[in-house]
Amino acid sequence: MKRFVSAMVLALSLALFAVPAMAGKTLRLAMDADPVSLDPHVQLSGGMLQYSHMVFDPLIRWTQDMQFEGRLAEKWERIDPMTVRFHLRKGVKFHSGNTFTAKDVAWTLDRLKVSPDFKGLFEVFGPAVIVDDYTVDLKTKVAYPLLLNMATYIFPMDSAFYTGKDAAGQDKGAIVKSGPSFANEHESGTGPFVVTEREQGVKLLLNKFDGYWGPRGNLDTIEFKPIANEATRVASILSGDVDWIQPVPPQDYDRLDESKNVDLITLSGTRLITLQLNQKRVPAFADKRVRQAIVYATNNDGIVKKILKGRSTTAGQQSPKGYLGYVEELKPRYDVAKAKELMKEAGFEKGFEVTMIAPNNRYVKDEAIAQAFVAMMDKIGIKVHLKTMPKAQYWDEFDAKVADIQMIGWHSDTEDSANFTEYLLMCASKETGMGAYNSGNYCNPEVDKLINESNAETDRAKRTAMLQQVEKILYEDAAFVPLHWQDLSWAASKKVKNAQAIVNGMDFPYFGDLVME
Repeated sequence: MKRFVSAMVLALSLALFAVPAMAGKTLRLAMDADPVSLDPHVQLSGGMLQYSHMVFDPLIRWTQDMQFEGRLAEKWERIDPMTVRFHLRKGVKFHSGNTFTAKDVAWTLDRLKVSPDFKGLFEVFGPAVIVDDYTVDLKTKVAYPLLLNMATYIFPMDSAFYTGKDAAGQDKGAIVKSGPSFANEHESGTGPFVVTEREQGVKLLLNKFDGYWGPRGNLDTIEFKPIANEATRVASILSGDVDWIQPVPPQDYDRLDESKNVDLITLSGTRLITLQLNQKRVPAFADKRVRQAIVYATNNDGIVKKILKGRSTTAGQQSPKGYLGYVEELKPRYDVAKAKELMKEAGFEKGFEVTMIAPNNRYVKDEAIAQAFVAMMDKIGIKVHLKTMPKAQYWDEFDAKVADIQMIGWHSDTEDSANFTEYLLMCASKETGMGAYNSGNYCNPEVDKLINESNAETDRAKRTAMLQQVEKILYEDAAFVPLHWQDLSWAASKKVKNAQAIVNGMDFPYFGDLVME
């Protein structure tokens, strides 16, 4: 059944604060899935954040070079270690016609703190303090250096629009993950596009918001169509049925690259693909020399070149370039002779047998990568019994730590180095939640101490030194097997003129800036 957002249709007639626009165009957009809801807080996922950047606007957003640029906040300053003051843009209207003020920022933060998916990220925040209509202080309970990172998740919602009761007597601001709710079916953001029609799983129609506060591209309409099948998605852009697809399957990179009517765009991503070695299940893995041998025997550069066709970045550490923890000299270290020497030194010259699990539909070429790793380990006498499975089954098995070696990929929630270690390598603790995805049972108190101290250090230089020290320790310890950072990929019709400029490492294309011929 089609759902029409009638309140939003009215917004299309608004001409408040309109800026001169070029001739309007329609973008036919195909992704692997459409947004699960019109409520930006119902799910923490890439798809919902992509939607949020079209229909809402954040306080600040990331640039391609991982800097911050103002959106609904024009400028900001740190008042003290626990407070950042944001000066808000004046003259901004919501799609409903309501005026955007600091009250909407405070209301949105309160809502994020109770969202099942977002509250973990915002637990460190206290209530926002409204200084005046266009000034608001975001405060944390302790000194917190990542406040600006988290401000990129704050897409102010129209507090007046979402306040009160709907026709069913339910709170309009209720966050309902499954089932009907006002926020699931209606939106009022400040973004460049307004939702005018939605048929879940079939299409989403977005029209430009004439009352948009800022400069924009020349799109009048986005026709969003979910196409889950990779081959169908690729065929759609090659045939000209759509103008933009994402993601692009690696096996079709060359085909799209050769097309005269399509531009393939790739960008080095920040999702790290790794293997974890369970030190409690396998006593040999508790020996640093054995872990180092496995890392030396892993030809991750070969995996990137042969399996991923060069469309990823080989990793020797957790932190990608641009993150505070990145250490230039920590390179991949493929050396089979060195690996054999370490195995002999550790007393495992004859090798041993282990089990391994990996998903077969979660990461790019995950099954093929796992199979390549098995062959590499055979060269140093480690016989790996591999089992792969769909992601729907994989995570229960991963959490149960059923195998000696397990694959996991991680994209930092905060676009910061510490987040990798917090979830993947800190000593596992049910009380704090740290090490929640540490299936290798690695535990180094010095690493934990440095991470905890870095999370309370607001001096950038000092924090950088701490995070880089962590990377050096993990490298020396061979705490995990680094493989690569996955590339991001998009394909656009030649009619799109600035595709490269609107993409970024977070995989949230800024379609409001897009220009078509």
